[in-house]
Amino acid sequence: MARKGLIQREKKRQKLEQKYHLIRRSPKKEIGKVPLLSEKWKIHGKLQSPPRNSAPTRLHRRCFSTGRPRANYRDFGLSGHILREMVHACLLPGATRSSW
Repeated sequence: MARKGLIQREKKRQKLEQKYHLIRRSPKKEIGKVPLLSEKWKIHGKLQSPPRNSAPTRLHRRCFSTGRPRANYRDFGLSGHILREMVHACLLPGATRSSW
């Protein structure tokens, strides 16, 4: 189980990313249209004005049940060992288990 503070920090980043999504999107479109480098620097300064934690690259996927940050499967939203346990317990329909 991940520490509760780290999970809360990730939730805070998700809220900030949703809040500043439109503010970040509009200057990115403008940069491609502007031919002068000096104007591009001004627009780039606008992009740096929102908080750092509102950037989408700072988000990290976590396991839905445990909050583990590593070895996550996008299709299920679970970490590897939780996914394996659930498949062996027949809790995930359509997933087949393999052993070799």
